[in-house]
Amino acid sequence: MTSTSRPWGADAARIAVFAALIIALGLVIVPLPGGVPITAQTLGVMLAGLILGPRLAPLSVLVVLALAAVGLPVLAGGRGGLGVFVGPSAGYLLGWVAGVVVIGLILGSRGVTWWRAGLAAVLGGIGVVYLFGIPVQALVTGVPLGPTALSSLMFLPGDLLKAALATVLCGALQRAYPRAFRQTAARVA
Repeated sequence: MTSTSRPWGADAARIAVFAALIIALGLVIVPLPGGVPITAQTLGVMLAGLILGPRLAPLSVLVVLALAAVGLPVLAGGRGGLGVFVGPSAGYLLGWVAGVVVIGLILGSRGVTWWRAGLAAVLGGIGVVYLFGIPVQALVTGVPLGPTALSSLMFLPGDLLKAALATVLCGALQRAYPRAFRQTAARVA
């Protein structure tokens, strides 16, 4: 075992902690017409990508989605079951998985800087998630892509605020636990 490797148990614990964080942040919700609520869950998704990196972060998101698939009320508003994967928010849920990979890859092994963390949170946590979410929402709701994309702009200010908060929290965590960030960066390299 090299100095940068960790036992699987430590990684499993980190995956579980971030899955729990994503679920807990789903308790903060603002319901909206159209079936896609404003939640704090995307903050948890952004943090998972920033902290866990592109290898472990998708696993934490997949744990949440697996729990939802078996019917546990782990998504915003206490939603769960297979129906969430065919509803208006299905694309956003899939976008979480791709988004955390992009976040982790952008942050990469070059070290955490505030601008790189912010860029990663915006591009992966907003851009990629919207890239998956908007077309699926349009398909499910039967609303053309243009108006669906336009209506999604109401989420942008809140998502930008969550990206800023994730960036600040990532920087604070890096200062508090620099060794953990070096280990994550080593796993990305």
